[in-house]
This record gives sequence, C-alpha cells and structure tokens, in this order.
Amino acid sequence: MSNPIVHVEVVGKNAKQLQDFYGGVFGWKIRPAPQNYGMIETGSEHGIGGGIGETNQGPGHVTFYIEVDDVAAYLAKVEKMGGKTIVPRTEVPGQVIFALFADPEGHVVGLSQGM
Repeated sequence: MSNPIVHVEVVGKNAKQLQDFYGGVFGWKIRPAPQNYGMIETGSEHGIGGGIGETNQGPGHVTFYIEVDDVAAYLAKVEKMGGKTIVPRTEVPGQVIFALFADPEGHVVGLSQGM
C-alpha cells in the first residue's frame, strides 16, 4: 500500500475519561502529551498508533490519518475529486505536517506528512 493509515485520533469533551476508558478496555498505555492529549501505546508491533485528546469545538469524533508525501498536493486532489479542505496544510515544527479534509459525504479524514 502506498499511502498507509498512520495515526488514529479520538477526541471528546473529557480527555481523561476517554483515556481511562480506552486504556482500561484494551490495556493500552496512554503516554501524556501537551494540551490534555495522550499518545496510545498498544504494546504491539501490529496496528497503528494514535492519540486521545480533548476538544471544545463541537462534538467529539474519531479521525484516521493517511501518510502522504505532499499534503498540499493531496488536498488539491481531494478538491478535484469533490472533497473539501477542512484544515489546510499545518506544520507542527519539528514533528509533523498535517491537514484535514471532508470526503464527498462529509467524513473528515486527516493527511500526515513526516518531517
């Protein structure tokens, strides 16, 4: 597969409660990160990592992120194919470049470009 899913994110109104829930149900270790975010450590070489955090912007949601080599180029493809950019190309210095788009039915999906 040329563009694998590389990150899954669960966000909601109470990050601590969500982290405790998913950690307790699945035995995941949740490593603290800034801004009430926690990085999922499943303890397995299989599957993908992710994060559980907090949002106060609308309802909670689950998003998966697809690895690409050029976030801006893929956003252009998304727009051409009937999707819509939700969050434009955004750089977190020294960590990642990401963006969010909605598919033609409104499902929000992330793009991730390593640095």
